[in-house]
Amino acid sequence: MKIEEILSHVDHTLLAVDAKWDDIRAVIDDGIRYRTASACIPASYVKRAAEYAAGRVRICTVIGFPNGYSTPETKFFEAADAVKNGADEVDTVINVGWAKDGLFDAILAELKGIREAMDTAAPNRILKVIIETCLLTDEEIVRMCDVVAESRADYIKTSTGFSKAGATPHAVSLMASRIAEQTREPKLKIKAAGGISSLEDAELYLSLGADRLGTSRIVKIVKASEG
Repeated sequence: MKIEEILSHVDHTLLAVDAKWDDIRAVIDDGIRYRTASACIPASYVKRAAEYAAGRVRICTVIGFPNGYSTPETKFFEAADAVKNGADEVDTVINVGWAKDGLFDAILAELKGIREAMDTAAPNRILKVIIETCLLTDEEIVRMCDVVAESRADYIKTSTGFSKAGATPHAVSLMASRIAEQTREPKLKIKAAGGISSLEDAELYLSLGADRLGTSRIVKIVKASEG
């Protein structure tokens, strides 16, 4: 696979708690230069980032991040605020405890509320749902594929990168298999994130069915190869 093709699937990411504006601007510059799918940054920088990027790269941010256990109303506000400030894409974290308790109807209601809040504030923005696969059983992952599809989110995402593990080939394959069985059109897409540290990793996850890759390392590898 050509490097340009891999880069077009990358959400070039910087979510470190000590990230400064200069760091954020560098990520945006790299996203523009290498034509990544987006630059994924903290919500507090979205407005400035969107003004700086001026449409040259999509701006992605995260809400309810990284633990996912804030109240639904908090997530609704965060989602609306993010797109009002210029975010093109929002990645939200489910309440994993609810999934472990089998409260899938509550998760669905929350995701529908986030979708509605985004659509009301600024239509046609992308919503990705992080389910933190490392904390779920296979059965729970399959169930979440159905819940996320029903919520009308655009993507289901493996991981925050802040928990005990990131994406795995098994999880992505399992998600792709379940989504292939669904009747929803357009099909729910998959974002793999966490631990994607090489071009080989990137190609593997894309071959398994991922459409987006959340990583900070792929652009760094490409830049290093340029000398």
